[in-house]
Amino acid sequence: MPALSPTMASGSISAWKKQEGERVEQGDVLADIETDKATMEMESMEEGYLAKIILPEGSQNVNVGVPVAILCEEEGAVSAFSNYTPSDADASGASGKSQNKAPQEVSGGSEERAPQPEEAKTPPPPAGPPPAAKSGPSVAPKPTDGSRILASPLARRIARELGTSLEGMVGTGPGGRIVAIDVHEQAVPSADASTVAAMAAAYPEYVDKPNTTVRKITAARLLESKQTIPHYYLSIECNVEEMMKLRAQLNETLAASDGGKLSVNDFVVKASALALRKFPECNSSWHEDYIRQYKEANINVAVQTDHGLMVPVVHKACGKGLATISSEVKALASKAKEGKLTPEDFSGGTFTISNLGMFGIKQFCAIVNPPQACILAVGGAYPKVVSLGGDGYAERKYMTVTLSCDHRVVDGAVGAQWLQAFKGYVENPLTMIL
Repeated sequence: MPALSPTMASGSISAWKKQEGERVEQGDVLADIETDKATMEMESMEEGYLAKIILPEGSQNVNVGVPVAILCEEEGAVSAFSNYTPSDADASGASGKSQNKAPQEVSGGSEERAPQPEEAKTPPPPAGPPPAAKSGPSVAPKPTDGSRILASPLARRIARELGTSLEGMVGTGPGGRIVAIDVHEQAVPSADASTVAAMAAAYPEYVDKPNTTVRKITAARLLESKQTIPHYYLSIECNVEEMMKLRAQLNETLAASDGGKLSVNDFVVKASALALRKFPECNSSWHEDYIRQYKEANINVAVQTDHGLMVPVVHKACGKGLATISSEVKALASKAKEGKLTPEDFSGGTFTISNLGMFGIKQFCAIVNPPQACILAVGGAYPKVVSLGGDGYAERKYMTVTLSCDHRVVDGAVGAQWLQAFKGYVENPLTMIL
């Protein structure tokens, strides 16, 4: 299994594009691999014949470096691998230093030689004495003299409600006392068959849907983010009246030349990139011994797909016009939904934008996308009555944005200054195109 992206640790085999015995040229697509970002093509690095497919379609979470197929140079050698299994490599690997070398499985396409007969195996040495038992939490023994099991009152009450016994439980409290968490983790309800059936019937019918690789990786990284990154959140309201007017004018111009249509998010991407240029502290990432500050603003844009949340990148957004940003975001979103993003499409991001305004969400807080230091959560535009001083009141459109920051990298005042700069560009949108 090759590493098809910089962050890939494992992949799932969606489909094999070549059959066993088929001729393979260098650069031919061997299989579709579902990675942590997208479904990508695994190309052959060598020419030859596909002698054996070790892992079939549907194999999940295959670690990088694990053999998935075997290529051989000559067509006549294909039949030698007809009954080959991964265990054959393990067995022959024990005699790898002998004259008869075992076949070496490949990932991503390297050549193979036919397996050689195994040498006689040396019987393993007799097992030594079992290791000494490690000390750990004490197990509550079954009382034989009428004494009570050491357990907290709460633990006893929970055990009664669950219909389980405290006997044999491992106590993690002081002196081996059984506490509430021990009961929750070790409870074995002593329910009869009718009780179990009644409990099962209490739930509605359901369907278990397997998690995709993208969703598993997203879950792991977001959990890591919330557990290891000290988040804080800053919100600000932006008057988008002028931005909406300029957007309408530009869309009329673009419509005349069939140049597409600008979205609010295109303005948000551009304003974010320009604000990052003013306050590069927000365009940074945390490392143990230093903070890395990036010189270009590469903006990740969150896209919801059937496979999970994807975050393709608009590279060097500061130097791109609104129309260019708009066309790139549309193209990247389409590729993300089709599962066709390349590593270049989702690598190198320094700042992320998540926009739920199109769903009627007014405000929300997003989770920082590591190793980045900030993510901007964008709500929808909504009408608001504001005072015009001595000229009475008027209705204006406002948009609330919330900046989530890694406090190790971005101090509160810096985050606030970034939001002020972002607000300035949104409320005076002509400054974005000067």
